[in-house]
Amino acid sequence: MITLHDHGVFFANGVPCADAPISPAEGRRHTMAWNILQAHNTGGDPENLKIKFDAMLSHDITYVGIIQQARASGMKEFPIPYALTNCHNSLCAVGGTINEDDHVFGLSAAKKYGGIYVPANQSVIHSYAREQMAKCGAMILGSDSHTRYGALGTMAVGEGGPELAKQLLKNTWDIQYPKTVLIYLKNTPPRGIGPHDIAIALVKAVFASGFVNNCVLEFAGPGIAGLPIDFRNGIDVMTTETTCLSSIWETDEVTKGFYEAHQRPEDFKELHPGEYAWYDKYIELDLAKAESMIALPFHPSNAWTIHEFQENAGEILAKVEADAQARYPKAHVKLTDKVHDGGVWADQGVIAGCAGGLFDNIQEAADILRGSSCGSGYFTLDVYPTSVPVSLELMKTGATAELLQSGAVIKPSFCGPCFGAGDVPSNNGLSLRHTTRNFPNREGSKPAEGQFAGVCLMDARSIAATAANGGKITAATDIDYTPVHREYHFDKSVYDKRVYYGFGKADPTVELRMGPNITDWPKMNPLAENLLVELAAVLHDPVTTTDELIPSGETSSYRSNPLRLAEFTLSRREPAYVGRAKAVGELEAARLAGEKPLQLKSVLEKVGNADALMDSTQFGSCVFANKPGDGSAREQAASCQKVLGGFANICYEFATKRYRSNCINWGILPFTIDKEIAFTYEPGDCVFVPGIRKAIENGVEDIPAKVIKADGGVEDILLHVKGLTEDEKQIILDGCLMNFYAKRS
Repeated sequence: MITLHDHGVFFANGVPCADAPISPAEGRRHTMAWNILQAHNTGGDPENLKIKFDAMLSHDITYVGIIQQARASGMKEFPIPYALTNCHNSLCAVGGTINEDDHVFGLSAAKKYGGIYVPANQSVIHSYAREQMAKCGAMILGSDSHTRYGALGTMAVGEGGPELAKQLLKNTWDIQYPKTVLIYLKNTPPRGIGPHDIAIALVKAVFASGFVNNCVLEFAGPGIAGLPIDFRNGIDVMTTETTCLSSIWETDEVTKGFYEAHQRPEDFKELHPGEYAWYDKYIELDLAKAESMIALPFHPSNAWTIHEFQENAGEILAKVEADAQARYPKAHVKLTDKVHDGGVWADQGVIAGCAGGLFDNIQEAADILRGSSCGSGYFTLDVYPTSVPVSLELMKTGATAELLQSGAVIKPSFCGPCFGAGDVPSNNGLSLRHTTRNFPNREGSKPAEGQFAGVCLMDARSIAATAANGGKITAATDIDYTPVHREYHFDKSVYDKRVYYGFGKADPTVELRMGPNITDWPKMNPLAENLLVELAAVLHDPVTTTDELIPSGETSSYRSNPLRLAEFTLSRREPAYVGRAKAVGELEAARLAGEKPLQLKSVLEKVGNADALMDSTQFGSCVFANKPGDGSAREQAASCQKVLGGFANICYEFATKRYRSNCINWGILPFTIDKEIAFTYEPGDCVFVPGIRKAIENGVEDIPAKVIKADGGVEDILLHVKGLTEDEKQIILDGCLMNFYAKRS
C-alpha cells in the first residue's frame, strides 16, 4: 500500500518522474509549499523564513498562559484573528471552579484584546478552524499539535504557546526552509475503509525512521479526487503523528464544495504543484490496497491490519502487557484475557474529536449500526460530534436517532477522550478510539496508582462494526452494509448566536476576569557565566512524549497556575523528579541569597575553585531523554521544568521542532550529544558547563563540559547546541521569552 522513496523526485503531468528540464533548486519553487511559505515570509531570505500568520487559535489548556505571556510583554490588542476555543477543559467538575474561571478569563480577553471566543461544547478547536478560519493559500498557527488544515488548502502549524505570543507581539515564526515530501495518492479505497485506516498505515510506515520529521507533506495525485473532504481532513489531521512540520493538499471541486457549503466561496482557490515541482523525497500511497487498521498501545505507529491482529492477538497483546508492566511496575496489566470465544473483545468504543467526530465518519457508523445493537454486555459506544453544526446536521439526517437506537450514547463536542479527560475505561479495559493518539494515559488511567487501561486506535467504521458485534473486534471491510452518501449542510446561525466575534473591536476598558487559579509566571533569571545542572531524571525510552513530561487529563485543570501545574511534571513516568528538581531549586535560591551551600560547594570543588565559581555559576536541574518531545504542542512540557528550576535538556535528538522551540523559549538549553556516546549517568550526577553564556553569545555549537558523578568521579562530555537563530540565542541569554520582550520594551 505504501512505498517510501528516499530520494528526490520531480512531479509533472500528475505523476512522479526522474528527469526534468530544470534543476531541483528551481523545481522546489514550483511546489505549493514554497509559494505559500514565501508569500508569508517577511524576512526576504527564502532559506531562513520569518513567517507572519494570517490567523491563530488556542484551546482552554493553552490560551491563558499565552495571553499572560503576551500581556506581560506589552501586548495591547490581537493583531490578527485569534480564536479561543473551549474544548479541552469542559468537564467543570474537575478542579472545582477553575475550569470555568479560565473560560470567563477567555471571554474577557476576547473583549479586551479583540478576539474570537467559542464557548464550551460549541466546537472542538480544529473543527472551528476548518469551518470558519481556513482559506486556500493561508497560514494558521495553533497552540495544539494537531493544527492541520492542509486538505483545505491552508498550511497550518502546531506550536508551543510562546510562538503564538510572538505573533501577538507582531514578531515572526523563524525557521529554516524545510524539506518537502510528496505524498502521491492513487486509486480509491475499498468500502469499509476510512481516513484513520490510511492515516495509521502512513504513521506506521514513517514514524520510527523519522522519514518525514520536520518536513512539509504535499499531497497530490489522482487519488485525491475520489476522497470526500471529511476523508481528506481525517487523514490530514493525523499527519502530526508522522512528526512532520505541516501539510498541504491539491484543491479541487470537492474543496470548493466545502467552502460553498460553509458560506465562504471567496476563500477557495485552486492549488496545484507547478510543472516539474521537485521534492526531497516521495511516498506512493495506493488507496486501493488499504486495509482496516488497528494501532495498539502506546503509539499510533504500533499498528497492524485488523486481520493480522486477529490472527496473532495473543502474542501481540502479550508484548503490550510486557511493555506496560515495564513502564508501570505498580499496575497489574492483563490484556491477553481479551482473547476468547473465537475473537478479541474490547470494552469500549469512542468516536470523537478532530479526527473521529466528523460528519461522514459518524454518518457511516450509523449506516453500519442501523438496526443493530451494541448489546447489553460490558462494551459501550460513545460518539462526540465535532461541532454543534455537525451535531445538528446528524440530527436532521437521522443518524443521531439510529445511533441512539443501537445503544450508542451521543455526547457534546469535547476533546476529552483524546487526551484522557473523558470516558476513562475500567481497570485493564481495552478502548477502541477514533481519536488522534493512544499514548500512555491518553485514556485517563493512573498506572502509578495501580490502575491501567489501554487505547487502540481504529477507524469509526470498524468501531461501529465492532459495536454491532457486541465488542468483538471486527474490520468494517468484513461486514455487509451499504453506506449512503448525504450532502452536508452547514448552519452558521448556531455560531452567530453563541460565538463572540471581537476581532478589530478591542476595548481596553474591559477588565480581565482573573480567578484565584490564574497566577503570573514566577521570576526567571538570565543565564549566568557558567552552568551546573543536576540530572533529576534519566529516561532511556526510545521516545519520551510530552504527555509523559507533563501529563494530560485532569492535571491540566491547573494550566493557569504555573507552580501548581509543575507539581505534576513527569509524575506518571518518573515520580521522583519533582522532589529532586525542587531540592536543586532550593540550593539555587540559597546561592542567589548569598549563601554558599555545602552540597553545591562540594560539587564545584571537583572542577575548580568553588568559592570563585559560586557567584558565577547557575545551578539548576536537567532531564536526559533519548528523544524527548513527541506529541502535544503544550508549552507546559517545558515551562513546568523551568518553573521547578530546570535549565537544560540533554538528548540525542529532539522528537519535534515544537518541543525544542518550547525549551528555548523558556530558557532551557537544548543540548544534544553524539549518538555513538552511551549516556550511562544517573539521577544525582551533575554536568558542569563552563563559559556557557559566552558560548551562546558567540554561536559556539560544540561545548566541552564535565560530568561530576555522585560517587565523586569526573568525566568529560561534549555537548552540542546546533542552529540557534540570533533571537533564540538572546532568549536563552535573557532567561526566557518573557524576559527577552520585557528587556526590549
